[in-house]
Amino acid sequence: MNLKKKVLSVSLSSLLTLSAVTAVALPVGAVGNGPSAGNGQVTTSILHTYDSLVNYLKTQDAKQEALKLEVIGETVKGRDIYLAKYISNPKNPTILFLTQQHGNEQLTTEGTLEFIKHLGTNKTKGLLENVNILIIPMLNADGAMGDVNFSLDDYLAKGDRHLTRANANGVDLNREHDKKTSEMQVEVKALHENVFAKYDIDYMIDLHHQGTLSETEGELVSGSMLYPTNANVKPEVLEASKKLGAVVYNAIEPTGWGHIGKYNGGSGENIGRNGAAVRYDIATLLFEMRGMSDHNIESVALGQKSNGYLIKQTVTTLDAAVRALADNSIETVDESFWDTLPTQTNRSGEEADE
Repeated sequence: MNLKKKVLSVSLSSLLTLSAVTAVALPVGAVGNGPSAGNGQVTTSILHTYDSLVNYLKTQDAKQEALKLEVIGETVKGRDIYLAKYISNPKNPTILFLTQQHGNEQLTTEGTLEFIKHLGTNKTKGLLENVNILIIPMLNADGAMGDVNFSLDDYLAKGDRHLTRANANGVDLNREHDKKTSEMQVEVKALHENVFAKYDIDYMIDLHHQGTLSETEGELVSGSMLYPTNANVKPEVLEASKKLGAVVYNAIEPTGWGHIGKYNGGSGENIGRNGAAVRYDIATLLFEMRGMSDHNIESVALGQKSNGYLIKQTVTTLDAAVRALADNSIETVDESFWDTLPTQTNRSGEEADE
């Protein structure tokens, strides 16, 4: 792997720029304590459908000269999987943002779409000359649309559809990454053959959602992070991954609405953050946002009143990472915060995820 750039120190000017990224209004005291299924309606009607997402991408493609769309494959049910690309120079550092391996984890997708729109504004003038950006805004479109070969009758969300973790075949796509590509589910095969193997990717942030009851030091988290933990990850890849985490932490934790913990995740190569790091020498970061868009367990799904700050958290994460790569400040960031970052624990009734 050619680690063209490593990880970040967030400057005051970057944070000021970041405040203008999105107009989403945040509730006072939003950090980690927004409504759960019990005290805020869980609904899917306000989320992008697959068709509206495609229309959104095509609209932005028509408006933005730097943006190119590519279909990298199809889902089990035949939906095209889109890759949004901003590639100005092959020598630039390249970062991939991956969302919705799990179909019921959609607020990161909403944030990613906001970020794509943001990249077409004057707020990012000159930025795209120094960094390449790849975005898969919905890998598991069948799960996101509830178009699956199993029952979702016990799912909680109100609205015109349910969203589920697995793909149409009932398979967890984030447990496929150690297989031969010929044995993978079609969505993961497309990711490996037409993105990981095709593009010279230096960094990836794999965006997910976890349940609502994860905490550190008695305070519910707005999200948690983890670098690759497999023993076969090269030291330089691990270091770059930790630096990428420092970039995100430095952007989120001081906001007043963000509170980040260390995710307690597995070390298997079948998990995306580990598999991509081992197989392709990509520096990876898992970011688990709080709360899922739909689930059959009440404590896991999050009410819509928390949507605003979680979408903003996604946009803030992506913007900080891109700026750190573009100005090379990622090289000088101090990643030692990982040594003292508390590992999150789960309150009663919670379940783990990744």
